[in-house]
Amino acid sequence: MNQQEILAAVIATIQAIAPEVEGDALVAGKPLRSQVDLDSMDWLNVIIGLHQRFKVDIPEADYAQLSSLDAIVGYLVARLR
Repeated sequence: MNQQEILAAVIATIQAIAPEVEGDALVAGKPLRSQVDLDSMDWLNVIIGLHQRFKVDIPEADYAQLSSLDAIVGYLVARLR
C-alpha cells in the first residue's frame, strides 16, 4: 500500500464512524479532533477501525501520536513495512 492508498483508507475509516465528514475538506496537517466532531468513544472507534483495516496493533500509549491525517499515515507507513 502506498501513502495515498493508506490516506484514502484512513479517511474511509473516519467516515465509517462519522459519515458527515467530507474527506476532501480535511487538512492533512491540522489536528483531526479540531476538524471533525468526534467524542472520545468515536475516536476510540476510529482507532479500532484502523487496527482492523490495517491489521496493525496500536497501543494506547501511541494514541496521542495520531493527531492528524499526516501523523496517522506516517504511523501506519512505519508499521506496515
